[in-house]
Amino acid sequence: MSAWLIIAAVSLITFGLRASFIVFADPHRFPHIFRQSLSFVPPAVFAAIVLPGLAMPNGVLDLTLSNPRWVAGLLALAVAARTRHPMAAIATGLPTLWLLQWVLH
Repeated sequence: MSAWLIIAAVSLITFGLRASFIVFADPHRFPHIFRQSLSFVPPAVFAAIVLPGLAMPNGVLDLTLSNPRWVAGLLALAVAARTRHPMAAIATGLPTLWLLQWVLH
């Protein structure tokens, strides 16, 4: 039971620290460069979540053409950069991944 109390306490402290930044801080008082840099946080977090799955499918860095996830991810990234539409990237990346997995395995 004490482990659950510790987990609950740590969760509340973490939530409180993060919520205090939103609740008590005035976003208009932050420097302009800081507010501008916050727009880069979501893409950086998304890249940190997705990139290991693409580049390390078996836990080992594999940036060769024999890694279908890496190749399909690069193609999806190129389509997303060109079209600026996430569904176009998904509609290109997934079939490419499935085709490459079928061909290579």
